[in-house]
Amino acid sequence: MINDTESVTAKICSFVRAYHSNFEKEKIFDDYLAFDLMGRDEYEEVGQLIEHDYRQEKYDPAYFFKGARIRDVLNKYFSPIPLSRAAYAEKELWRFAYDRGECQYVICGAGMDTFAFRNTNPNIKVFEIDHPDTQRYKLQKIKKLEWIIPENVHFVSVDFSKDDMAEKLIEAGYDSKLPSFFAIMGVTYYLTLPVFEETIKSIGEIASFGSKVVFDYPDEITFEDEAPERVKKLSEITEFLGEKMEHGFNFSEVKKALIRQGFLVDEHVTPSEIQRRFFGRRNDGQTAYENIHFILAKKSDEFNESFGLYI
Repeated sequence: MINDTESVTAKICSFVRAYHSNFEKEKIFDDYLAFDLMGRDEYEEVGQLIEHDYRQEKYDPAYFFKGARIRDVLNKYFSPIPLSRAAYAEKELWRFAYDRGECQYVICGAGMDTFAFRNTNPNIKVFEIDHPDTQRYKLQKIKKLEWIIPENVHFVSVDFSKDDMAEKLIEAGYDSKLPSFFAIMGVTYYLTLPVFEETIKSIGEIASFGSKVVFDYPDEITFEDEAPERVKKLSEITEFLGEKMEHGFNFSEVKKALIRQGFLVDEHVTPSEIQRRFFGRRNDGQTAYENIHFILAKKSDEFNESFGLYI
């Protein structure tokens, strides 16, 4: 059965990246190492999970799922969010690194992210933050694959129930004077805004001015009665898998939370803009989710005393 060191939805996201890289000709995001890191067994388990309507007890090691049977479901419900947000985040990271030269990339809740091994820029110092159990499991997989961990890559185990993320990063060699790019993808769905704001606060405490943070979030229509069918369906699926989505956020409240922690919105990518950038010319059934937004924010050192806001 699926290993419980990583959430089922995280496993599905890994599966999506692997499947998309292996089988789709027009790639939104090509994570060509996703399948290797995931491994054949777990890839097969997740494929069967989707084919069998998310019933883990139906897994059969002697059976192989049929890609043709799940492709439409993948492209409608599962692929659009993780593929487009990864493509957006890494594009902005490359732009950030190009403009600044040496910098740090902090991946919060890294899971099975493979950037550390796809990265070709030695000036990007990578910090992967994750729960100790999840990270231990990933490192075991890396060892089994005999991948060489680059010198500029650091794994930071953080148990958020008792550890201070900022302290753990500093201990791992994070330099608060260097420009940094933080990615927090796929996290806000399961948090209240005040809890998520605490993460932004921790980042703000150690990030230099000009550093950036990128994240995705579901908006306020997520739990409304008139929400689109697949928005409701995805919420039902994640709850069935034991990972209930908590809240949908209003852009105005997200913006205010960032301002309170010293960050300005550099870019707010709306669902219609995500559709235009990543899905406009596709014919495989993939479209941007109607309730998902991307935010790129920058830590600002400009303070307007008359308004009491960072500007």
